[in-house]
Amino acid sequence: MNHPPAVAPARRRGLADEVADRIREAIFNGGYAPGTQLREVELSAAMDVSRGPVREALLRLEREGLVRSEWHRGATVTDLTAEDVAELDSLRGALEALAVQLVTEHATDADFDRIDQAVTLMDRAADAHEMVRADLAFHDAVYAAAHHRRLAEAWAAIRNQVHLFLLTRITLSARDYLAHIPAEHRELIRILRTRDAGSALAAFAEHRRHAFEILNS
Repeated sequence: MNHPPAVAPARRRGLADEVADRIREAIFNGGYAPGTQLREVELSAAMDVSRGPVREALLRLEREGLVRSEWHRGATVTDLTAEDVAELDSLRGALEALAVQLVTEHATDADFDRIDQAVTLMDRAADAHEMVRADLAFHDAVYAAAHHRRLAEAWAAIRNQVHLFLLTRITLSARDYLAHIPAEHRELIRILRTRDAGSALAAFAEHRRHAFEILNS
């Protein structure tokens, strides 16, 4: 007796993935600011694709937290509310506390060097958007240095929303961000290298508090 296959046939990476990548990149580059409407007709014309892949791409970006859909407005780039910021900050704080603790216990010299490399990228950043990418690369390296796979996956699940958080921050105070972020992160890696968990946790908490206060001032 023939039984149906347990899983559906695999499909190649689809057009919707490419459309989602291009819209996401436009959001991260500042092309679509928070609150911008993302109209299917305009997007399909700009990318020379049908509306189907655009619709599917917007749904994917909605699941990532980068887009919101409302029946009377359609899709818009997420404009973080005070509640969004508070929830994201608290969740990020919980994940980061575990990451920092594990880094002080398990990171290798090579791990610390990779975190240092992200600070070097900050020193070379040409503009605020490049600085945001280097900022995220720093935290990527911290999570990698924790050597905890599920923790890294949890960070990956909110990473794009943190990117949006940082974009909102530079909209409010790009000059402050560009002036202080490299030095702040240089101090964070210095403290991490001491493997003093208490000092590192306090430094990372203060780093998050500064950003949170800017978005809630």
